[in-house]
Amino acid sequence: MDQYTLNGEFFLHPTPAGAYHAVSRSTTDAARQFIRRLLRSRETPRLTPELMSSWLGLDEQQALQFVYRLQNSGLVQGLPVQVEAPPERVEALLPPLLTQMSDSGHAVLADKRGLYIGKAGFTHEAAEELAALGADLAGVHERHARLLHGNLGLRSDGWGMVGASGYSELGFWPLHFGDDYFILAVGGAPRFNQEAFTTLLWILGVRYSSQS
Repeated sequence: MDQYTLNGEFFLHPTPAGAYHAVSRSTTDAARQFIRRLLRSRETPRLTPELMSSWLGLDEQQALQFVYRLQNSGLVQGLPVQVEAPPERVEALLPPLLTQMSDSGHAVLADKRGLYIGKAGFTHEAAEELAALGADLAGVHERHARLLHGNLGLRSDGWGMVGASGYSELGFWPLHFGDDYFILAVGGAPRFNQEAFTTLLWILGVRYSSQS
C-alpha cells in the first residue's frame, strides 16, 4: 500500500511491532497515541482523510502523510476488509493466545496488582507466583527508569532470567494502557512478532477502554 491508494480502500490495524511500540512504555508520543487509539477501537477504522484529520488534529494531507510514515516504519498496516475485535469473554480468549506467546507454550498475563488473569502451560500455583514476581519487577523498573532509559539509554523494557549463553529462560514485559498496565510473563523465547500478539493487545485495549 502507498500514500494515496490507502485512501478509502483499507482499514487500519497495528502490526505486532506497532502494537508493542504503543504499550511497551507509559510515556506517550504521536505514534503511540495513534496506535493506542486503534487498539481501543472495537473495529478497524476505514482510512479516510476526514477521520485521520479528526484523530490527529492535522489537516488532511498532513494526517495522511503521518499515517504513511507509520506504515513505512512497519507500525500500522492496511487490511482489505474490516475486522472486529473478538466478541468472546477475555478469560476464554486468553489461554490460546498466551500459548502462542512462547516457543514452549508457557505464558502468564497479570494485572499491576500481581494477580494473574490468564495463563498457559504453567500450573495455577506457578502462575500466581509469577504474577506477583512480575508486579515486583514492574515496581523496580519504575523506580530505576531514569537510570535505565536516561543515563544508560537502554531501549528495552523487559526483564529476564538469562542463562550463561545469554538467552532468556523467563521474561517479563509491561503492557501499558494509559495509567493502567498489565504484565506478560513468558517462559522460553518470546514470540511477539505475530498477529496473535496484536490480537492479545487489542482485546486488552478494548476491555480497558470499556472499563474507563
